[in-house]
Amino acid sequence: MLVTKYRLFPALSLVMLAACGGKDKQKTAPAGAGRGPAAVNVFVLKTSPLSETVEVPGTLIANESTDIYPETAGRVTQLNIAEGKQVAQGALLVKLFDGDLQATLRKLQVQLEIAKQNEERSAQLLKIQGISKADYDIAALNVNNIQADIAITRANITKTEIRAPFTGRVGLKNISPGAYVSPATVIASIQQTTTLKLDFTVPEKYTSRIKVGQLVHFTTESTNKTYTAKVMATESGVTLDTRSLSARCIVQEKDPQLVPGSFAKVKLDFDPIPDAIMVPSQAIVPQARGKQVILFNGGSAKFVDVTTGLRDSASVQITSGVKAGDTIVISGLMSTKPGTQMKIGKIANADGTTTAVTKDTTVKTQQPAK
Repeated sequence: MLVTKYRLFPALSLVMLAACGGKDKQKTAPAGAGRGPAAVNVFVLKTSPLSETVEVPGTLIANESTDIYPETAGRVTQLNIAEGKQVAQGALLVKLFDGDLQATLRKLQVQLEIAKQNEERSAQLLKIQGISKADYDIAALNVNNIQADIAITRANITKTEIRAPFTGRVGLKNISPGAYVSPATVIASIQQTTTLKLDFTVPEKYTSRIKVGQLVHFTTESTNKTYTAKVMATESGVTLDTRSLSARCIVQEKDPQLVPGSFAKVKLDFDPIPDAIMVPSQAIVPQARGKQVILFNGGSAKFVDVTTGLRDSASVQITSGVKAGDTIVISGLMSTKPGTQMKIGKIANADGTTTAVTKDTTVKTQQPAK
């Protein structure tokens, strides 16, 4: 039995050597032997109008808005603030105590009457040279001084009357009757909500495209409606911190659902680019220092540096590097190298569909460089 086992080893060795020789032959077979050019999908470049829409955040503000402060300190004797109600310009909102000022005014009025009488007598005596011109000037000066004191007192009395600076809606009051207020006390706020404004900012690259009179559209969180606003003015310069330009618009609609301070999504529709070249997003090959596309160059691959512009969910604008009529490769990009031989399998359309290449299909491709 032992002799039989030893005799089997040479036969097994021959079989293993034959198997190894077969594997070596398979490994040494040239890669891709018998294969032709790779079939790829392509896209033929065309020009088409490109509309650019930018969405930025905005804020609704009242046409006029201010906090109401008293000009002088005093005790509130009358409070006419109807919270949340419309008030007319000049309506009396708050009255402060002015008893001392009224008493001073009456005193000065009496002094003025006496001073005028003295001035009239001095004028009569001056005509008959009963007094000197200097004595008459003193009497006239006394009249003028008292009149000035009366004007100052009346101005101080006016400061005790706090009136609405413009027609608008008053907010919540912060004081009660009998309260002592000072010029630092905020009595209430008032906003003119019959007309609203819209403030927003745009990046620096769009500053030259924002024009006075331009229409913009916006929506708010409180309603699903789309509103329109017209640009009335822009800031004089770009903000250094954010590199953006502030713009202000007048809201064209009057809707009670629009509230000052609300957040708004502003959509800016700029003038369309008439001859833009758009390519599918997958055609762009990122590089360390730029971007490239692969041209179908008469049956071989040619890598070309490009500059991109606007983009949407499926396409990218190319601003330089290619031209209308060029054919670019959009499939098999990772396995393609410069000079790789290829053939067209399918032609991609702008709507996302593809067309298979047949004998009757004509594709205009870039010719190889001579």
